Amino acid sequence: MRTWAENDPKARVMARKREAIISAALAAFLDEGYGGSSVNRIAASAGVSITTLYRHFDSKGDLFVAVIQEACDTAAQTADPSWMELAPSEGLAEAGRELLEHILSEQQLALFRVVARDAGRFPELGLRYQQEIVGNRVGLFTRYLSQWPAELRSRVGDPVRAAHVFSALLQAEIVDAALLGGPVPDADAIRGRALEAGGDLLALVEAGRL
Repeated sequence: MRTWAENDPKARVMARKREAIISAALAAFLDEGYGGSSVNRIAASAGVSITTLYRHFDSKGDLFVAVIQEACDTAAQTADPSWMELAPSEGLAEAGRELLEHILSEQQLALFRVVARDAGRFPELGLRYQQEIVGNRVGLFTRYLSQWPAELRSRVGDPVRAAHVFSALLQAEIVDAALLGGPVPDADAIRGRALEAGGDLLALVEAGRL
């Protein structure tokens, strides 16, 4: 894809077209699923040609990755979140609250349902989601663990496993229920779960089980 300097009017036009494509693709994926959506219909909904769509995205899979990155705001995360500077107990509680609020948002639940429904037919879809979203979260969390006090940090034998265990402690039951159409916990319940999960993870770390 050709690029232009930021102050070039063509760059602003291309940015607007890219935003329109991502917006149209998000609506299509949520409404029709990954397998049922069509890049031709997405281009038409965005008001661009199919050639323009492929100038921005090499494939339908790349377009889906752009959609989930936009929805998860990964491209805009140029600075670490504030909880990266907090002590373990406070940082875990804040990180857990932030993650749960994000996962349990209506849009994120809908996107995950798309991945779960279509990953069997399109294995690349699940793999890209794992790499782009789950991998980003794990990387952020392992960086946080690396900043813990040395004595506590030395008890974490496998930081990646610790990240996955923390995610499982946070999501147990409540995320599955929400994905299946059940109730979404309110803010107080989310904070309570985050505190509980953080305490459980610290207990596992101190016991040398991670």
